[in-house]
Amino acid sequence: MVTMTPDQVPATMPIAVAIQRPAWRDTFSALKVHNYRLYIIAQFISNTAGWAQRIAVDWLVLEITGSVTLVGLTIALQFLPTLILGAYAGVIADRYKKRSVLIFCQLIIAALNLVLAIIAISGNANLLVVYALVLAVGTLQVFDGPARAVFVNEMVGPRHIRNAISVNASIFHLGALIGPALSGVLIVAVGSGWAIGANVVAGLIGVILLLFMRTRDLLVGARAPTHKGQIREAGRYILSKPTLFWTLVMVTFVAIFGMPMPALLAGMADQVYLTGATGYGLYNSLAAIGALLGALASARRATLRLRTIMIGAIIYGLMLITAGLAPFYPMFLLLLPAIGLSRLLYTTASETMMQLSSNLAIRGRIMAFWVMVLVGGQAIGGPVMGWFAENLGAKTAMVISGAVPATAAITIAILLSRSGKLRVAVAAKRGKWIAIVPKRRATTRPAG
Repeated sequence: MVTMTPDQVPATMPIAVAIQRPAWRDTFSALKVHNYRLYIIAQFISNTAGWAQRIAVDWLVLEITGSVTLVGLTIALQFLPTLILGAYAGVIADRYKKRSVLIFCQLIIAALNLVLAIIAISGNANLLVVYALVLAVGTLQVFDGPARAVFVNEMVGPRHIRNAISVNASIFHLGALIGPALSGVLIVAVGSGWAIGANVVAGLIGVILLLFMRTRDLLVGARAPTHKGQIREAGRYILSKPTLFWTLVMVTFVAIFGMPMPALLAGMADQVYLTGATGYGLYNSLAAIGALLGALASARRATLRLRTIMIGAIIYGLMLITAGLAPFYPMFLLLLPAIGLSRLLYTTASETMMQLSSNLAIRGRIMAFWVMVLVGGQAIGGPVMGWFAENLGAKTAMVISGAVPATAAITIAILLSRSGKLRVAVAAKRGKWIAIVPKRRATTRPAG
């Protein structure tokens, strides 16, 4: 077996995706792996509680200041460290044991969250202190993200990797939709501080489940050697592969404009429909219903192409636009499940594309760029969309949040189709896979 360095990998390797949909009994086949079952339980609990905490903190800031713009700044502080340290976090993920990185990060995050919960419950919440703790938690989460993404491969191996990526991405984004709904209920019932405290317990449960894993069953890959230029190496690798580059470009637009849903839905609850925290929780619950359907559809996806990424962004954008233009409250509520479904389908497709298009030796750094764009984009988009909601109105902000990604997706799709650089190759006799590969250049025969 020959091992290629990242620079030796061709610009676009085949992306193996099953042509036939899996049988229903194999929809979640990766869960047959013992370690992965423990991981998914931990991931679902900690990720859902983590998102619940983010919303609780956002609502706490809204209660303290009454400013949607400052809520957007809170989102920025949660995600800002990713923009600064994201690439280096990928290097750490490639160099060290992923499980150890996860355990360390989760323990420190739980301690910081405990302090935040205490000051919120005691009624001594100060905006600057809240911001400082949010920034510290966000810094630890930077190093958690890439290690978590690559750790999936060590648990399930090549046999279940595609299904595991899909299930893992579905759980992540499902938590991003269920968590806010749960937070809304907790805020109304017991207050923001207790919603934050629940995340402390969830984090400790996640650490315990990681410790209970069978280490002998982990397929730990070789660590990346320490040398200069590893971040630049990953950057060149992304630029050389259209499936990575254009996916990241599209995710940038979606993350900045389409992902800051907490600020948008908080604005809709506070400004438009005057439903308060109760309505805010309802909005996220309805979106979570759509996410449940999206998780199932994502796990059963048979094909994956750049076209899938672009169409997914267009559909998600159209759902946001329609919700912003909804003339009646019942119509707005009916659109929220469609928003949840389309968002989860898009994000799982783009993450799966990033994982399957990257060489394992460099995947930690590649996924660090993915996390940096997805999360960092929200750091930028949070205050931007919060400002739009406060100054132009929440409905206008929601229209903008969908129009920009949809327009970008249409533009990129036109550019790709006109460039003619990509084609779809089908090789049913060689394991039944579909691949996005460079278009063959026409050969010129000599005259005569």
